[in-house]
Amino acid sequence: MNFAVIGAGAWGTAFAVHLSRLGHTVTLVPRRFEQALALSSIHENTEYLPGIALPPSLQIGHELAPVLMEAEVVMLACPAQALRETCGHIRANLGLATQLKLVISLAKGLELGTHLRPTEVISAVLPQYVAAALSGPTNAAEVGRGKPSAMTLAAVRIDEFVTAVQAALSGPTLRVYTSDDVAGVEIGSCLKNIYAIAAGCCDGLQLGDNSKAALLTRALAEMVRVGLALGARAETFYGLSGFGDLVATCHGGWSRNREFGQRVGEGRSVAELLAGRKTVVEGYKTTASFAELCAARGIDAPILRETRAMLFEGKPAPQVLASLMGRELKQES
Repeated sequence: MNFAVIGAGAWGTAFAVHLSRLGHTVTLVPRRFEQALALSSIHENTEYLPGIALPPSLQIGHELAPVLMEAEVVMLACPAQALRETCGHIRANLGLATQLKLVISLAKGLELGTHLRPTEVISAVLPQYVAAALSGPTNAAEVGRGKPSAMTLAAVRIDEFVTAVQAALSGPTLRVYTSDDVAGVEIGSCLKNIYAIAAGCCDGLQLGDNSKAALLTRALAEMVRVGLALGARAETFYGLSGFGDLVATCHGGWSRNREFGQRVGEGRSVAELLAGRKTVVEGYKTTASFAELCAARGIDAPILRETRAMLFEGKPAPQVLASLMGRELKQES
């Protein structure tokens, strides 16, 4: 199968490497021309995924039009806030893209202002194509190195081509499941980044295992409550894109969101931590977008609300903890 992976950060590069190892025709398209040159000459993404060699079969592209002309599947490995712009570039370069059938989002965040999920952004800009989401507890470096992983491919309709893509993505080191609960898969993948920031604060405050376990348990309950209110199915949040991704991102030393939260818990300022970053902390802006959405819909989400207060209103992490611990007692649900 012919894949175009748009975006050559850690995740886009890792997935392009994975697909190439499976024998597919894969073109990785970086955003910057100089990055495309570096990847072509060095055969390694030293900037975002060092130590993992790019397979000789992996093609590096820069001009979208010729890449899209041959692609059957496009995978968007850009930050959620850049997704609309990226889709706009694709739309402007479709040309003779007669083979393209599916556009898959690898992004995990809600668009600011519109509060749209990634597949909703794709459908708004590229309505002629089926939009899907691929999510799960997957660290880019581990996928790039071929360590065993599992993910969920979500599309509104699981037709013959989606099933073929599921088989194409799967291999000895990656097992892919399908789901038609696109909302649930995407909401879980968004919220887990927010809760990973909160979990990182537990680490930064040195609160111990009890506190972090309690936070994650209540975060999962909140994830289900928010998801149900937004039209998702409860069982989705107990799967790979919900509970699985939550556990991995809140505990992984590699997690940018968890590490960001840890630094905030240690007393570093948000502005200082964001200044000059090369990599994106998806949970930061998604916290603002999701908090606005929940407030507008009247959805009770105290962990999300307090995380927003910490990140955007300057509320100190110890006060956030006190607010959560001091809430009215109730029956567990």
